[in-house]
Parts: sequence; C-alpha cells; structure tokens
Amino acid sequence: MYSIVVLRHAIKDIFDLPNDYARLVSQHIDRLQENPRPVDTKKLKGDLGFSLRVGVYRILYDIDDKNQRVVVYRVKHRREAYR
Repeated sequence: MYSIVVLRHAIKDIFDLPNDYARLVSQHIDRLQENPRPVDTKKLKGDLGFSLRVGVYRILYDIDDKNQRVVVYRVKHRREAYR
C-alpha cells in the first residue's frame, strides 16, 4: 500500500473546486493508495509524472516506487493542467 502526500498547491486547488468535483477528486486520490496506476492514468512526457482524469479536471502526481509514496502536486482544469 502506498502512502499519499498532497502538496500545498494541490490542497488549494481542491478547495477551489466545486463541491461535487472536490469530493470526486478526493475519492480518486484515496484510491491511489491501493493502485497508483489505474487504467485511465496517462504518463506525462519527460519526468513530469502522471495524470488522472476526473471529469474535466486532472490530478497530476508522481509515484515513488522505492518508498511506496504517491505525491499529488496539482489538481487543475484540463485546459490549464499541462501549461
């Protein structure tokens, strides 16, 4: 089981979301403990990590397999996520 670390920027992003999406995003982040690479996860180019789609929002995160840790660094709308 992986531990989840949510960085300050991601926490602020989640608080800025509409309530329904904030709840969905939180549930998806919790599920990353069991499976950090779900089927709908995409690997980002370079060493930027992974992207998980939740409606029109994207959870951006890194996986540290050695320490079994998932670091969520941003949660953004799809039009802003990859800038």
